[in-house]
Formats: sequence, C-alpha cells, structure tokens
Amino acid sequence: MFDWLAVIILGIIEGITEFLPISSTGHLLIAEHWLPRQSDLFNIVIQSGAVVAVIPLFWHRFDQAFRHWREPGTQAFLLKIFTAFAITGAGGVLLDKLHFELPETVVPVAIALVAGGIAFLVVEAGIDGKPSRDELTWTVVVAVGLGQLLAAVFPGTSRSGSTILLMLLLGLGRPAATEFSFLVGIPTMLAAGSLKIFKALHHPAAGASPEAWDRLLVATLVSAAVSFIVVKWLLRYVQTHSFRAFGWYRIALGTVLLAAFR
Repeated sequence: MFDWLAVIILGIIEGITEFLPISSTGHLLIAEHWLPRQSDLFNIVIQSGAVVAVIPLFWHRFDQAFRHWREPGTQAFLLKIFTAFAITGAGGVLLDKLHFELPETVVPVAIALVAGGIAFLVVEAGIDGKPSRDELTWTVVVAVGLGQLLAAVFPGTSRSGSTILLMLLLGLGRPAATEFSFLVGIPTMLAAGSLKIFKALHHPAAGASPEAWDRLLVATLVSAAVSFIVVKWLLRYVQTHSFRAFGWYRIALGTVLLAAFR
C-alpha cells in the first residue's frame, strides 16, 4: 500500500514542479530521500507524461504550425524553436559523450535553489516598471538553448527557471517568456526522455529490479493530470503577477534543506 502511495506522491510532485520554475529534478531527488527510490526509467516516464499533458494548452501554436507553415512568420517561429532545441541537444550529446552524471546529494540542489531564488528577486527588481517586449530575437533563442543546458548540468536550477530568467533579463515580457520556455521544453524533454527510455529498456542496469508497470502507469497519469492543471494556472498567473513568489519559495526551501543536510 505504501508503495502505491509513494508513486502517487511522486507523480503529484512531478506534475507540480515540471514546468514551474522551481526544479522538478531537485524536488524528486529530495522526495526520494524519504520515499522509496524509483528507477531512472520511472522518473523519465512520469516526466514525459507531464510534458505530453500540456500540449493541448498550446494547441493554437500547433494549429498555426500545421495550417500556416508556409507563412514567413510561422516558419521563423518554428526555426527559432528548432534552433534553441538544437543548441540544447548538441550540448546534451557532448555531456553524454563525457559521461556526465547528475549529483545525487541534496546540498548541490539546495544551493541551486537558493541561488536561483535570489536571481529571480534581483531580476524582478531590475525589470520592475520597465517596458517589456514580445519579440523573440535570436539572442533570446540562443540564451534559451544555453539556459536549458545550464539546468541539465546543475540539478535544482530548473529548466524553465533558467530560461525564463534569461529571457526576462533580455527584455522579454513574462507571458511571452513563459510560453516560449514551455514550447521549447516540449521537444527538448520528449527527445531526452525518449532516448533515455530506449536506453533503459534495451540496456537495463545490471541487477535492476523489474519495472512495476502498473505503478508507473498510475504515477504517469497522475503527473499528466496535475501538470495540465498547474500549467493552465501558471499561464494565467504570469499575465498579472511577477515571479517573486517563486524566488522566495526557492530561497526558503533551499535554506531548510541546507540546514537539514549540512
């Protein structure tokens, strides 16, 4: 019974944190210090479920891509998404060749949470009252690709957090920054997830226990449902609010973790 409850809790955590700028990887790593540790395949699949679930929220963008792909504006937008994705993908391949592995301790996550929280407060103070724009420049596109790599190297940074921060620094408005971060994240995370799922299924770790597919399915469905609700809320939230609340949350959580695991 506890195992079922644990995977449901992990599904909820993944669904809440995947797109919020507070680090899903960090939260799952923290949770698994108290809950039964799951396989890498489990974490990858529930992440993919959270990503797939938000696609309907951006259906207008997909509809635009399919119906108006001949229009220069649509082609330029798709090229920018692909470029940011390609930068991250190339960096990811390099990290894989170098056999890079994420740390599995809480302290680096806690430090990244605090640092990211402070960065959000500083950036928000810097842009407060200044005019923003919705134009996606190539500088913004490159920054997003590099921001995703930054999050891949430092767990606790948050993919959406790092990319949104960089876009805000470059003058993009909060709604436009949030949408582009999510849109680039969909192919990025699905590609990374698909590759890891393929490797996990075809080259299972020695001595690994058989995957509990029924629990994995439940956790994925929970993650998908929660992710859909959270992202729908966040897209409305950023229309009238700043990211300061997320900054304070990161600082508070990181500080508690540093005190607990120092």
